[in-house]
Order: sequence, then C-alpha cells, then structure tokens
Amino acid sequence: MTRSVFRFLSRQPETPQLFSETHMLRLPRTSDYQQWYRLRSESRAFLQPWEPLWRADELTEASFRSRCLRHSQEHACGLSVPFFLFRRQDDALLGGLTIGLIRRGVAQTCMIGYWMGERFAGQGHMFAAVGMAIPYIFRELELHRIEAACIPENHKSIRLLERAGFEREGLLRSYLNINGEWRDHAIYSLLSPHNCTTSKTYYS
Repeated sequence: MTRSVFRFLSRQPETPQLFSETHMLRLPRTSDYQQWYRLRSESRAFLQPWEPLWRADELTEASFRSRCLRHSQEHACGLSVPFFLFRRQDDALLGGLTIGLIRRGVAQTCMIGYWMGERFAGQGHMFAAVGMAIPYIFRELELHRIEAACIPENHKSIRLLERAGFEREGLLRSYLNINGEWRDHAIYSLLSPHNCTTSKTYYS
C-alpha cells in the first residue's frame, strides 16, 4: 500500500471526520440509532464473546442516546474520540473504532478498541479504519504511542493489529471483564514516528 496523503477539508476539532476513498469515520449521532440497533442486534452472538456483558437495556434508544451524550462529553474533555465506521458508497454503518484512554503529560498515549458487524467482518473494513486512525492519532492528536489490548484467542484481531504494524509487548493478567469473566489480554503497541501504511485519507 502507498503512503497516506492528507488534505484538510476544514478545521472543526469538535466534530472530527476521517475520509478515505471507500470509508468514513465520524462521531456517533442520535440519528444513527436505527442502523446501530440493527447491526448490533443481528451481530450479538458474534460480538458477545469479546465484549463486556450487555445490559438489559443495551439496545434501547434511550440507552443509545445516553451513550452518544457520554461519548460527546468524553470527546469534549479530550479523553476519547469515539468513531463509527461507514462505507461511503451507501453510508452503511459497518462498526466502530474508539480512540480512548487518551493520556497527555509524559505519556502522550491512547488505547484503541473496535467492533465490526458480523456481516461485514473479514472484508478488510476494520483494517482500513485502523489505517485511517493511525495518522490521525500521530499527526493530529500528536500522541506518541497507541496501545491495543486483545484476548489471546481472538486470532482475527491479533492478525489485524500485526498487519497494521503493532508489536506484542506482553500479557496483562485478568485485565478486563469480558462476557462475565476476567480475561487475560495481550498488549500491543505502535510508536510514532511511523510510516503509516494506509490508503489515501482526507480528514476534517
């Protein structure tokens, strides 16, 4: 793949949007609820082994609105950038990628996490999203280090991270409560500066 080429369409840090020729990353909106509900509900069995237990009201519109508000507040405070991933040709919601746990000061680091709807999995969409996020993190957020934690049995996610240039650093014991159990996670990292291997990307 070729080196990224960037163009600033506008400067609106309160509502970042990242574009490639085929994909878009943007903050969630309450108007996304119907697409989000369909994708998450049909993908529940696919996603649940890798996520915290879903609450009883997980898929309600009220819960989604609260989620959007929380995401907006965390982004405004500089703590995270929670993106939804869309296919540009038809604006289909494919999944999500969150740049979270942003730490400044001497750390200058963040943690990325992501999810993909089952019917879109295995088609390279999340690899494209990670490729769009990496230069944004290093060049716009000006962070030094990106971390990702992955359950060792999640071989697809591990392959994605390794393809994107992440390196495994070790094992975090009993790190996160996933699907009702405290699970070990492998920790991966990517450092800046980095020759970002991504398709042509535009962001605003």
